[in-house]
Amino acid sequence: MKILTCPAQLQCLEGILRKSLPLALPVFGAVLNINRGNPGHFEVLVDKWPEFGAMLARPCGEVATGFVGPWGHWGALGLDLGMLGAGLGYWAHWQQGLGPAPGVSVGSLSPSHVDLLNDTWPYGGNARSRRYLAEILGRFPQVCLQDSGGQPLAWVLTDHFGTGTHSYTLPEHRRRGHMRVALTVAAQRAHARGFPTFG
Repeated sequence: MKILTCPAQLQCLEGILRKSLPLALPVFGAVLNINRGNPGHFEVLVDKWPEFGAMLARPCGEVATGFVGPWGHWGALGLDLGMLGAGLGYWAHWQQGLGPAPGVSVGSLSPSHVDLLNDTWPYGGNARSRRYLAEILGRFPQVCLQDSGGQPLAWVLTDHFGTGTHSYTLPEHRRRGHMRVALTVAAQRAHARGFPTFG
């Protein structure tokens, strides 16, 4: 496998993967993040260049051992281009002009919210998940709807692959459209950065 480090090759790879969406989405988000500052410190490997048939996105310098998940190590996510065309996806449409309810504003989560995130995440509740959530909170885009006192009501976090990893609305604030607004804002921001939005 060859590690792509040349910015021109990585830009070319982004264009190739964009043409193969939505099936290439698992690694496309990692390539987008790499080409936009590499906040997750990932690298891309291909079997050969430029006529590659398989690629892998993983943390820099890690030996691929398979995906364990955020509660273990980061793992790696690959794509076999022989599978392109085997899957279908659909574009997630969102309503333009959708805004938060009165008394609710769009804001950001802070590191002080990591325990709340860990408690509300289905894979959370342990030290590993807390470290994972703290890292993505500090490195990747997120959206939070807050009440007038600045307390989180609903949020959407993204990960190393540019995908939503933890979205949640506190139970007492459900059925008010908060998640719809948070997802809309997150999708619009991602789209503005060049990330595709699929549902």
